Amino acid sequence: MKLITPILAVLLVVLAVNSAFVVREGESALVTQFGRIQGDDGKTSPDYAPGLHFKIPLIQTVVRFDRRMLNLEAKPERYFDSGKNPVNVDFYVKWQIENPALYYRSFGADSFQSQANSRLTPIIKDPLRFEFNSHTLSDLIASARSDITERVRDQANKAAAGLGIHVVDVRIKRIEFPDEVLLSVYKRMGSERTRLANDLRSTGAEQAAKITADANRQVQVIKAEAERDAQTKRGEGDAKATEIYAGAYGKNPDFYALYRSLDAYRSAFGGGDVIVLDPKSEFMKYFGEAKGDTK
Repeated sequence: MKLITPILAVLLVVLAVNSAFVVREGESALVTQFGRIQGDDGKTSPDYAPGLHFKIPLIQTVVRFDRRMLNLEAKPERYFDSGKNPVNVDFYVKWQIENPALYYRSFGADSFQSQANSRLTPIIKDPLRFEFNSHTLSDLIASARSDITERVRDQANKAAAGLGIHVVDVRIKRIEFPDEVLLSVYKRMGSERTRLANDLRSTGAEQAAKITADANRQVQVIKAEAERDAQTKRGEGDAKATEIYAGAYGKNPDFYALYRSLDAYRSAFGGGDVIVLDPKSEFMKYFGEAKGDTK
């Protein structure tokens, strides 16, 4: 009898401990009895909110679920765009357990969400493949990516409505060409850049030729105008010199004649050549005459 009392006390403590359970923040829980969800009458939610709760010990079991944001990292998948170009797409999904009862019926306890991720992966891939097949690669890379992920998210939520899952977001991390396509893409890019460089060079050469031709034309115009102005100045100078010479001749014709003759002698005899002249010629008259007072 002395042993029965402690044993009963221990059993009561064990039963009391097993009858209470705590749901932590960020979790929800279901109480099952022989595999059936307790309190699931179709009107109220059978899941337990964070806090202290009680159950029948040894008969009922607590199944806990993570209600925080969960992440699905999918392996890169090969898709084809509308132009039949192959691309490798890397994406991830953010999702939550929205209805623990539906989730439990679909996947059981599934503590690590492995079954849910396996089921969710094709639900995401099918609409994503359809979107890629409907768009060009440039649209996928540029402005259409956010629209595509929104449509994929909406389609995934429709498909996962009976699983107790809510897809919060779908994001494309990376779009890459397969290795066997990269070389041809690089060659095409190189050819395009070479063509663009040649176009720029030809345009530059054409502009340079136009600038050179215009500069040469301006040089010829400037030279012609300068020569014209120079000829005008020379003419004006010659006219002025003639006017001066004429004035000088009018003042003293004999002196002017002598001056002009001396200038002519200087020009004729300054070269060092032999010249044969008649001493009695008009050109040599100043050599044959001696005028002036010799006193």
